[in-house]
Amino acid sequence: MVNAVFVAPFFATTTLRFIDAAASVPHVRLGLISQDPEHRLPAEIRDKLAAHYRVEDGLATGPLREALESMRRVLGSVDRLIGTLEQLQVPLGELRDSMHIPGLGAGAARNFRDKSRMKTVLQQAGLPCARHRLVSDPSGAVDFASEVGFPVIVKPPDGAGAQGTFRIDDEQALRSCLDSMPPSSSRPLLLEEFIEGEEHSFDSVVLNGELVWHSVNDYYPAPIEVLRHPWIQWSVLSPQNVDDPRYARILEIAGPALATLGLDNGLSHMEWFRRSDGSVAISEVGARPPGAQFATLLSYAHDFDFYRAWCELMIHDAWDPPPRRYAVGAAYLRGQGHGRKVAAIHGLEQAQREVGELVVEAKLPQPGQSASGTYEGDGYVILRHPDTEVVKAALRKLVGRIYVELS
Repeated sequence: MVNAVFVAPFFATTTLRFIDAAASVPHVRLGLISQDPEHRLPAEIRDKLAAHYRVEDGLATGPLREALESMRRVLGSVDRLIGTLEQLQVPLGELRDSMHIPGLGAGAARNFRDKSRMKTVLQQAGLPCARHRLVSDPSGAVDFASEVGFPVIVKPPDGAGAQGTFRIDDEQALRSCLDSMPPSSSRPLLLEEFIEGEEHSFDSVVLNGELVWHSVNDYYPAPIEVLRHPWIQWSVLSPQNVDDPRYARILEIAGPALATLGLDNGLSHMEWFRRSDGSVAISEVGARPPGAQFATLLSYAHDFDFYRAWCELMIHDAWDPPPRRYAVGAAYLRGQGHGRKVAAIHGLEQAQREVGELVVEAKLPQPGQSASGTYEGDGYVILRHPDTEVVKAALRKLVGRIYVELS
């Protein structure tokens, strides 16, 4: 029996799905540490837990250490420590190191979490990524932009999910950005050159230092464009054949990149670019499950429960997904207008007639719900078919037919 502890500060819908999956893994007793109170857990999950400990700050190492010591007394040991949140990976690494728990340590976790450090490590190993500079004053930012040319990308070095990421097209826009979020030694900014090309992601599993599985996503359009234009309804396509020659170069460098960053066992989510000449550049990598319903897409692509598979990987070092049978895709429905609530959804009937037979899951915006204000939008539709081109065409129809009106 393995005693595992899941750290989940907040009970978001996707997080609950991972907790439930972890609690259902055979030969596991699961403890849960959270900032949210236990009564917010669904009863069917609460009943599966061996222990629960609530902390005031679910992202801080000190309170988490106290909770883990309590878990050790209750369970007898803590054999594995897991969590899906990007902001948790360094605290979890620190706790694994100090409490001698197997898994990603703090040094490797910082390589994934600190995007400036990540690119420096990759560049020193001769692996392709965008030129970058961590700046602590406005002059450093202006100098970097002068060196690489506009546009440039500005982001926090410890961001997650493209939060706080901006494309800056000229010096005036850069100075305005620096006025609104001035860099300092305590809060530096990361600047990167803007790479022209297709943007993709690459999800993969490493066991004993060897890349044993991978998946690829195509973005329509690139995430930075989605962030710049709140009205865009975007889509992601995960093809049936992830070994297409278009992806050959990223497959060649992904394993060495993950090894360089320090991943020996686990799952990673990599953002990358493919230029028109076929060359590639790594954007950034997270040592955690992907967001934006990507875990659900992978479940449908392989006809298995990806949420549970990730838990088995992290707890038992086991990974054995069935062959990939389908292409899958998600259309993200974003409200348009200046209102704060969904007023109506237009085009559903036509979309249903045209692509309804491909839909395997949908969360449609409901009139009266508050607008999310995020790049994931106010709802989504997931499609599946053995033919990648069928899914690609259907996604194009979906984002063109459905219109979410805000008021």
